Amino acid sequence: MEHEFTKTIKSILEKNFPKSSEAVFSKSVLIQYLNIKTKSANKGSKSRGSFANLYAIYVLVEDYIAKGFHRSGNYNNYEGAIFSTLFNRQRELPFGQKLQNHALNHRMNEEFKKFFPNCEYIPVLRDPNTNRYWINQHLLKLGIRSMKNDLSVSIIEIITAYIEAKRSAFDRFIKFCEGAEKFKEQELVEFITGLLGSTVDARIFEIVSYSILKYYYHNQKLYWGFDPVYLQEDNLKLYKTGRTNANDGGIDFVMKPLGRFFQVTETVDVKKYFLDIDKIEKYPITFVVKSSDSNDTIKHKIQEQAERQYSIKAIVSRYMSCIEEIINIPELLIKFQSTIDQGFLNDILNEIIKQSKVEFNYDEDDYDFSEYDNGKESEDS
Repeated sequence: MEHEFTKTIKSILEKNFPKSSEAVFSKSVLIQYLNIKTKSANKGSKSRGSFANLYAIYVLVEDYIAKGFHRSGNYNNYEGAIFSTLFNRQRELPFGQKLQNHALNHRMNEEFKKFFPNCEYIPVLRDPNTNRYWINQHLLKLGIRSMKNDLSVSIIEIITAYIEAKRSAFDRFIKFCEGAEKFKEQELVEFITGLLGSTVDARIFEIVSYSILKYYYHNQKLYWGFDPVYLQEDNLKLYKTGRTNANDGGIDFVMKPLGRFFQVTETVDVKKYFLDIDKIEKYPITFVVKSSDSNDTIKHKIQEQAERQYSIKAIVSRYMSCIEEIINIPELLIKFQSTIDQGFLNDILNEIIKQSKVEFNYDEDDYDFSEYDNGKESEDS
């Protein structure tokens, strides 16, 4: 598979392996894996980025280089990297602030095996008794033990280039959003509508969904209280509870004072829906779904899967009753038009800019990728 960023990968390999770059590219399954995982690099900010699994590789290879194993060998006697050190290092990297431990512990290896089922090696080696980690050196050597064929520096450079490309794309996206304030109304409507496409990055979809729903409910009033004579008047308020795609087991949006829960998803996998329902003890939940299928179609797909998975109708019925509402892309567009009619178009854009800056750490200092002077030698003659 080749895509736009493949050119960057090959350029790095040509620099480090001028006589055998094509062979390295075709024979290294780890390089091939990086090629698969970096296909979104040049698709702009709206395409999904891959950071968790790449960072699992990055921090282990970085540790490998820092200890000098790319020059000296003897990695088989290394006591291994400490998990907390690797984990904290992941979170220091751009877009890594909310990463969890899944990639280091199993997810990266599982995905790698999915792409390369015939490969006898897995990238991440782990001793659960000591909680120490290693990169599988077999994948860094192409079966050749010579230090001059070590791929570690190239791997760091490839992942660094990918991160830089994604950071640049997000910077351009935010600056474009800020420039959109000068758009004519129809142009601005078309711009925001484009951010609700089924192929956009999940984080941007969640941010735009929240911004629209926040102002859709903004002017809706609720009268409540403990005494029918003395009722309190409140506007419905939607709160975003954390960063997107944080894998933290949380709920995406919460509405006060009704106490409604909202979860954003891009799948119709019944396991995902029922897991979300389970983690809030089967409390009713509204799903915002990145799909253009009708709500009836989405619900029917979930019901069909549930009936295949569970043989007891009462169980299926109990779960399905917890789906309070499904808000798909067409429904979001209807609500978006309603907010436009209420005069909230610029407010929605400002909210998108605000949430995007938080999500992409736009106001934080750029991470300074170190030069790896101790590992940049090219293949010898």
